[in-house]
Amino acid sequence: MIVTLAEAKNYLRVDGTDEDALIENLMAAAQKQCEDVARMETEDFESAGEVAKVATLFTLGYLFEHREEADHKALNSTLRSLLFGLRKAAF
Repeated sequence: MIVTLAEAKNYLRVDGTDEDALIENLMAAAQKQCEDVARMETEDFESAGEVAKVATLFTLGYLFEHREEADHKALNSTLRSLLFGLRKAAF
């Protein structure tokens, strides 16, 4: 994972451990979504640097805050902008 649980909890401003399982699941979903938008395999994405990490944290925060009413079209549009420099032309 490009983001650790400690980094994720710090970004989300979560102190306790009650939501650790949810956060870990959302971390995996956020990274996968970013990889898909960037059209990159996990190894390439994880070595892509800070832009990939910021995009993953942004996605994690969005999914965490909008658990019940997430607008994935808007999220993917933002991710395409964030990851434009990393995005491969095709898989």
